[in-house]
Amino acid sequence: QVQLVESGGGLVQAGGSLSLSCATSGSFFRANNLGWYRQAPGKQRELVAVITGTGITNYADSVKGRFTISRDNVKNTVSLQMNSLKPEDTGVYYCNGFKYGINYWGKGTLVTVSS
Repeated sequence: QVQLVESGGGLVQAGGSLSLSCATSGSFFRANNLGWYRQAPGKQRELVAVITGTGITNYADSVKGRFTISRDNVKNTVSLQMNSLKPEDTGVYYCNGFKYGINYWGKGTLVTVSS
């Protein structure tokens, strides 16, 4: 069974930092894209950042320069370092893996940024 399990969410003040981590099922996604999405209250889920199997990254314009996505293909994890957090970064953050045309999702972790 393919699993993605997020950790690291919480409450932080604006300007602060948080690090999210996602443990994936063994080497299932080793050659494939892994990413982070978020969903704010009352809004649609949106892409935050994605990293390919070879380490190429792409970010939403709203987080460029503040967030960094990385992956460890030995530990089978993907991480998101979030700096200079803003209240508008608040939401549930979901880990995503994409393989064979199928999106796999974690259950999400809540990030709350207070002003």
